[in-house]
Order: sequence, then structure tokens, then C-alpha cells
Amino acid sequence: MSTTFGAIVRRGGAWLPVIGFAALAGTLSTLALPAVLGRAVDAIVAGDDSGRWLVLAAALVVVGILADLIDASAGIACVASTTAWLRNRLVRQVLRMGPDRARRFDTGDLVSRISGNAVDAAQAGPAVVTVVAAVLPPAGSLVLLVVIDPWLAVAFVAGLAVVAAVLRAFTIRSTAVFTAYQRTQGRIAARLAESLAGARTIAAAGTAGREESRVLEPLPELHGHGRQTWQVLSRAAAQGAVAGPLVLVAVLAVGGLALVDGRITAGDLFAASRYAVLGAGLGGLAGVFGQLARARAGAARAAEVLTVPAVGHGSRGLPEGTGRLEFRHVTVRSDGTTLLDDVDLTVPGGATVAVVGRSGAGKSVLAALAARLRDPDEGAVRLDGVPLGELSHAALRTAVCAAFERPVLVGATVGDAIGPGRDRAELLTAARATHAHEFVSRYPEGYDTPLADAPMSGGEAQRVGLARAWHARRLLVLDDATSSLDMVTEMQISRTLTGDGGRTRLIVTHRVSTAARADCVVWLDGGRVRAVAPHHRLWQDAGYREAFG
Repeated sequence: MSTTFGAIVRRGGAWLPVIGFAALAGTLSTLALPAVLGRAVDAIVAGDDSGRWLVLAAALVVVGILADLIDASAGIACVASTTAWLRNRLVRQVLRMGPDRARRFDTGDLVSRISGNAVDAAQAGPAVVTVVAAVLPPAGSLVLLVVIDPWLAVAFVAGLAVVAAVLRAFTIRSTAVFTAYQRTQGRIAARLAESLAGARTIAAAGTAGREESRVLEPLPELHGHGRQTWQVLSRAAAQGAVAGPLVLVAVLAVGGLALVDGRITAGDLFAASRYAVLGAGLGGLAGVFGQLARARAGAARAAEVLTVPAVGHGSRGLPEGTGRLEFRHVTVRSDGTTLLDDVDLTVPGGATVAVVGRSGAGKSVLAALAARLRDPDEGAVRLDGVPLGELSHAALRTAVCAAFERPVLVGATVGDAIGPGRDRAELLTAARATHAHEFVSRYPEGYDTPLADAPMSGGEAQRVGLARAWHARRLLVLDDATSSLDMVTEMQISRTLTGDGGRTRLIVTHRVSTAARADCVVWLDGGRVRAVAPHHRLWQDAGYREAFG
């Protein structure tokens, strides 16, 4: 079993012994029932009182029913609590791994793993207990058949070997099929999430039919995996249906001879036939082994997420400073492409620095490094002399905040989206500084308006994103975060930014006006720093002017 699968099984905790106890009680009552009924048969044949044996049989039936009820209830509770734990762990892992490492998974595929595959994986504990418990009836039947007559046990074992081979083959085949099915399901979910995110673009381009075909393109493959699943199940059921009666026939044949020879009684033959049915019934547990296979496949899908290294944080805080930002021989690569190449750059504390360059020059990568949304492959990024990786999470996120071109707003209300966990005074300060207060104050419930009921234009959403990042104490990173603002609002916010001393502002921009108001400009070209100088000096270079399109 994989580490993740074992951890999921252990997470069942106290529920697993309850499930195991219920399974054991049910198994013991099931094993005892044929022997008791056999004694009742012998009593009836001999003309003795069979009443006490029948009462005992009824009691065993009641015990079996109660055991089944406890097993079902505990199993549901175990799966529910394990699902909640696993989903919580997966969500936390997705957030901890950071946006750079999370990009290896499609959004829809991640949702599929967290929502659907987590439920399958959570079946691991009950499935393991059930499979172990499934071994007890044939094992107990074998022991009791030996007690009745050793030759009955020999016939039983011969047939049981066939049943065990059927189940082993089923488990191997079904695990592979279930894994392929879940992967294809995740691909469809990923494509659907992409389409939902770009619904307006698709509608405007008139490509809904083509997009529908793209999303559903893996559907035949999913259908094929589904057919394979049913074929594996049906093949196992058919083989079990053949193997099971063979066990019964073998035991009855040997038992009939033993009865004729006088070695066993009629009651013993009845009990032996029931034990043969119990042992052969192992073939009917294809569903249980299928559940185990689904759990293993789901656990493997969860493990692919959980084994991604999370972004680590140190324990250091920041010394006194104004936000001096240093890039020391920083190189970043992705899929064999060098995005930044040996960048050596110092941004003075408290300065407003614009980052400009053509598309693909590495501007957003530089901003992501400054905000520690990704780490360099080589070199180091320091804030006031401390490498960002050595800062504690609290120190980093208090000192550094970022806003983006397309902000994703989260929270129950507009106020939550601007300042989660902050008091109203801080929230209002940030909203007024970024001119978000102007439109938020017009909402029916103001900052308490549910986010889902607050329609925003692209520029208004950017202002909320800016307000959310405004709380940065040392370094404010803006990655084209004012691109959707009108010229007047952008100028007002730029004036606020450039006049806001005490912290460093790193602004990725395509606007000449923003670069002109900055203290200096970092000009990136092909992943390298081509020049660092005030805008008016760089403007003399035709290549610099071309960087603005």
C-alpha cells in the first residue's frame, strides 16, 4: 500500500475497530448458524425436542442483523469523516504548494480530485476491514468442515483455490481500469472549468459548438473505460457464479458419500452444505474488491497532489528597513525555457520602480519572485537583507502584498474581498486610497454587500484588488494591476502610489504615464535587465519606446 493509502486507512481511527467488531460478530453468528440448524435437523430426525436449537438460531439471526446495522452506520460515519479530512488536507496542500507548482494540475482536474476522488479514497479503511473480514467466513468454514469430516475440507479447499484466483485477477484488472476512468474524468472536468471561465469569450466568438466538442472529446474514451469496468465486473461475477457452485457440488458429493458410510449425520451434511455456500460466497465479494480498487485509485490521485513539495517558510522576521529589494544572480527556467537569466538588480527602499518590456520579457516572473509567488531556480531574492525564503509566513505576507491584472476576488462580502480579517478603519483607508470606496459605497449594503451580488467592471475589480494589496508594509507589487482603469482613475491612483512613502512599490506596466511618474524604470528584454534609469533618459532609446507598443 502507498503511504497515502495507509494514512487514509489509519484515519478511520476508532470507527475501524467498531466496523471490525461488527464484522466479527456477524461472521461468528453466520458460522454458528449452520451448526445450530444442523443440530435442529438431527433433533427433528431423531424425534427429540428441537425448540431450543431453533430459538438459538433465531437469536443468531438477530445478532447478524444488528451487526450489519452497526457495520453500515459505522462505515458511513467513517467515510464521511475521512472524506472531510482528506478534502481539507488536499485544499490546504493546493494552497501551500503555491501558484507555480499548482500549475502542473488543471483547475478542473484538481476539483475532480478533491470532490470525487476523495470520496473514493475515503472508502479505504472500511474496504480494508471488509476484505479482511471477508476472509473469516471461508477460513472458519474450512475449520468447521475439518471438524465435521477432513475429506469435506479437502473438497472445499480445492474449489476455494479457483475462487481466490478469480478475485486476485479481478482486483488487479479493476484497479487499472478505475485509475484510467478517474484520469479521463479529470480531463473532462479540467476542460469544462476552462470553458466556464471563458464563457463570455466563447459566446462572443460564436464557438460554443466547437468548445462543446472540445470538452466532450474524451467522452468516448470515458465510455470505453466504463465499459471495461463493467466487463471486468461481469467477468468476475460470471467466473464466481461458476466457481461457487463447483465448491458446493464438491462438498455435497463428498458429504453424501460420508453420510452413506455413516461418518456424518444428516444435520452434519446440512451444515457442511451451508459452509460450502459461505466459502463459495467469497466469489460474490467482487463488489467489495471493486470498492477497494476504487479506493486505491482515488488514493493514488490524491497522492499525486499531496506529494508535491509545499512552499517552505523560515522563522525569521524583518529588521528595520524601508523595503530594499535585491535580486542576486537570479535565473528562472520553465519547461526548458529560460524566463529570467542572471538578473542582478537592487530596488532602493521606499522607491517607486516601474518594470517595462515587451511581452515575454519576464516582467510578471520578476513580480512573482518579488512577491514570493515562485522561487528562483538559481540566485536569491532579499528584502531588507533577508532572503524571502527565510521569512516566516506571517512576516512575509505582512510585509509583501501583490495585485494583478485579473484579480480573483474571494470572500463572503465586498469588505471581505478588500480586507479579510481587518478592522473597518483599515478597510476604508485602503478603499479610499485606491478609489474603490467611490463605487462600493453606492452598493445597497456598502461593504457588507455579498460579493456575488456586487457586479463589477474590470476596472472596479482591479481597484478592489489594489485595495486588498494596499496593506503591504514594506513592498507593494503591482503586476499590470491598473491596466483596466480609465486614464483619470489610473492617474489618481498613480499619484497616491508615488506619494505613498515608507515602502517600496514595484509596478509592472505597459503605460508610458505610469513609467514616467516612477522614480526609475527597470527595462527587461529577453529575460535580462537591459537598463535601469529614469524614464526620461530611457525614452531617448527607440528600443525602449517600442517596448510600449
